[in-house]
Amino acid sequence: MRKFLIAAVILTSCHRTAPVTQAPPRDIILVTIDTWRADAAGFAGNADVKTPFLDSLAKRGTVFSNAHAHNVVTLPSHVNILTGLYPFQHGVRENAGFVLDAKYPTLATLLGRDGYATAAFIGAFPLDSRFGLNHGFDVYDDNYGKGASNLEFVVQERPAEAVLTSAVKWWGSALGRKRFMWIHLYDAHAPYHPSYLGEIATIDARLREHLAPIIGGDTLLIITGDHGEALGDHGELTHGLFAYEATLKVPLIVLAPHRAHAIDARFARHIDIAPTILAAAGISKPASMKGTSLFDRADDGDTYFEALSASLNRGWAPLTGIIHRGRKYIDLPIAELYDLSADAREERNLRDDDHRSVDESRRLLAALAAPVTNRRVSSEEVARLRSLGYVGGNTQQKTSYSAEDDPKRLIAIDSKMHRAIDAYTRGDLSTSVTVAREVVAARPGMSAGRELLAFVLEQSEHVDEAIAQLRKSVPTEDVKVQLALMLSSTGRSAEAVALLAPLASGNNPDVLNAYGVALADEGKPADAIRQFERVLAIDPNNAPALQNLGIVALRGDDVNRSRDYLTRALALNPRLPLALNTLGVVHARSGDLSGAVDLWRRAVAIDPRQYDALFNIAAVESRAGHREEARKALTQFVQTAPPQRYARDIAAARQALLQLQ
Repeated sequence: MRKFLIAAVILTSCHRTAPVTQAPPRDIILVTIDTWRADAAGFAGNADVKTPFLDSLAKRGTVFSNAHAHNVVTLPSHVNILTGLYPFQHGVRENAGFVLDAKYPTLATLLGRDGYATAAFIGAFPLDSRFGLNHGFDVYDDNYGKGASNLEFVVQERPAEAVLTSAVKWWGSALGRKRFMWIHLYDAHAPYHPSYLGEIATIDARLREHLAPIIGGDTLLIITGDHGEALGDHGELTHGLFAYEATLKVPLIVLAPHRAHAIDARFARHIDIAPTILAAAGISKPASMKGTSLFDRADDGDTYFEALSASLNRGWAPLTGIIHRGRKYIDLPIAELYDLSADAREERNLRDDDHRSVDESRRLLAALAAPVTNRRVSSEEVARLRSLGYVGGNTQQKTSYSAEDDPKRLIAIDSKMHRAIDAYTRGDLSTSVTVAREVVAARPGMSAGRELLAFVLEQSEHVDEAIAQLRKSVPTEDVKVQLALMLSSTGRSAEAVALLAPLASGNNPDVLNAYGVALADEGKPADAIRQFERVLAIDPNNAPALQNLGIVALRGDDVNRSRDYLTRALALNPRLPLALNTLGVVHARSGDLSGAVDLWRRAVAIDPRQYDALFNIAAVESRAGHREEARKALTQFVQTAPPQRYARDIAAARQALLQLQ
């Protein structure tokens, strides 16, 4: 995978700019481009990517050419930006398992108190309102495609075109008021369609089309990345594992009314963005904010950073660090120190040559870093975020770490996990299972590896072995949910009920849904319905609960009620294969066979493992005299249905194929 050098930008303005006394901007727009590397723009010196609109903004505004994030994953990085707090202050340290406490005001809260209309437009699941960043927003539009099946192996997202269309519509509706709008664009995140730089170019084009017309002369516009992307630097494929410049350094453009173009090479931080916006709006920043307005700094500020995903999800050594006086210290069992001005690629570790800087950095870190607390990962978070490669749910934390726990020593395992995921997404289940087995063999005590192996084993119809792997994993809530669902699917619903019953007093929708499924399979539909209704009381838009209610209703021959539940589930997310399959059965029982076939075809198109739908298509098409359609469905069924579950039906399908010849 191609590497990009961090572009060196010539310093043209590094002195403190005199304060400008002007009326506060009526409009404030914050744009965060997910996974945007500092060098992935024309204005940063990259001739391989076309970003004419962003380049034009850079020529008009202030470019902070040494800006850094504090986290290298989406959720905590955005919390840093929106609250102006370090991660150890607000407590959100990773994408999964954390919710921002409402006691920490967001920019929307503070600006809203001053009369601003506030709205956010979100591109993907990691910033779902459930994680707390919706606090203070009048509108928090996170309609990225909720309710997706837990079997999907990608993060749910929507393209920049859809995000920006909704944003501009709101912008026009709030005309006449002071407005604060945050736009989050996720397109550049892996998987890349087309290439990474192609994704950036597409974002630039969409911004030019939608954002350019609404930027006024009194608009404060800030555009930044939440973190970068490694693209192979230091052996890392994407992000979340290390905190080298490829993933920690970010672009930052500020277009402020009455300020001339400048390039500021002083070190800037994400926690400086909130104070910049508040200062421009004439609002005093809370004392808890450690940052300073980007236009009111005497000198470089220290930059704290962390990368805790591998520690929290895999049990590897936690990574924290600090940039102090241009030197970047990474605190790991094998510590690292780099002079960023002379070694932007971070190729020469000065740890053994500059003991004074190492000792000073460690003292500064000791006053900043704080332990992780109050983490709880739901099974839906794991299902949605599994494709990122580093998500494996809660893991037991160690009290001390050795060099063998350093992520640098474990990069080969990280690469294997990504290979297993990539093979799965390409439909190569055999390779995915093989590579996942290698991960477990290399690191037997890492539950994340066993959970990955269990997942791909289940998808390969090796459910009993998947169950065995989960039994060897750390028994977190998520593991118990996944284990219970597998037990239910293999006729061991009583064991699944016993496993989840102690957890059912809580309000975790994933637990309650799985518990309801187990109860239904155990022949206790009334008890199952109560669990699904509890889920809907917690989250009225929970599509899986509606789907489950539809299935239970159909089992009880209540066709009309089943139709209602399934229709509501599909209104929330039309790509639920099991809901489509079940609704097809509802249509068939109601005499609408053509409607049933259409629904079954849609289910199979989304999930080819809807074997019952394939068999039903063949049966209906055969009776209707549509021999070719029946032959295609039967052939696909015979070739793909797992023999251990469908032996009798496969034999019947083969016999039917002989009759159709």
